[in-house]
Amino acid sequence: MSVGYNRPLYILPFDHRGSFQTKMFGWKGTLTAEQTAEAAATKRVVYDGFLKALGEGVPQARAGILVDEQFGADIARDAAKRKIALAMCIEKSGQDEFDFEYGEDFAKHIEAFNPTFSKVLVRFNPEGDAAMNTRQTARLKRLSDYLHKTGRKFMFELLVPAEKAQLERLGGDKKAYDRELRPALMIRAIEALQNAGVEPDVWKIEGLDKREDCVRVVQAARRGGRSEVGCIVLGRGEDDKKVLEWLRAAAGVPGFIGFAVGRTTFWDPLVAWREKKLTREEAAAKIASNYKGWVELFEKAS
Repeated sequence: MSVGYNRPLYILPFDHRGSFQTKMFGWKGTLTAEQTAEAAATKRVVYDGFLKALGEGVPQARAGILVDEQFGADIARDAAKRKIALAMCIEKSGQDEFDFEYGEDFAKHIEAFNPTFSKVLVRFNPEGDAAMNTRQTARLKRLSDYLHKTGRKFMFELLVPAEKAQLERLGGDKKAYDRELRPALMIRAIEALQNAGVEPDVWKIEGLDKREDCVRVVQAARRGGRSEVGCIVLGRGEDDKKVLEWLRAAAGVPGFIGFAVGRTTFWDPLVAWREKKLTREEAAAKIASNYKGWVELFEKAS
């Protein structure tokens, strides 16, 4: 099986759309052209921070961005020109069930930008709604087949949100769910998707507290001849301390090739800039410094 991507990969994701417009700007519903332009200009500050980090020594061969077409089309084109690893999201934003952002035109949009990775965010709990999981899996297999047939790379962001009954078993303790139930559920989800013909090159994985759980997740991702498949840790908007713990647990585990830490890297500097507490340059410098910090930590711990 020729799927996989096994080189170091340090992603700065800022493909947030629904959450970005509501939480950063307080906007609901369809945006005007002016609002869309303002959101795009705000994302440009994140990209400037990323470019600044490259200028300050983060190796471009290991660095990448994840951005959306709605607010980041110009950024995506610029990254492609600079030969920066580019991941673009192709799921509808803010839905519990995975579907294509551009419906039947999904392939046209991928071909127009030709990103290094096409990324999906999928909520998949193997003990969740079975009919929904079946529908999602069928769409994801279609995408996986298309990407591999056309020689493209597939990045899969797997979220395993707790089912009500699972949380109740733990007295409503979300941290206990993350620690005690989620690791095994993630492995079951990965195996179920693989068994259905969904074949990511990179799994973007919610952070794990224990190194042995990181090892087990890689074993699942790489089973059955998938020896080149990589895993990266996502930040999930957690605080610095939690992200550091997750990166330390994963770094150095063969198969964990990097991370994708977004909001924890850029959110506070962007808010401070919008509130005129930082200049644009200071906000970009803070984002660069945060991103470089994750890179240094991951490389040291590897």
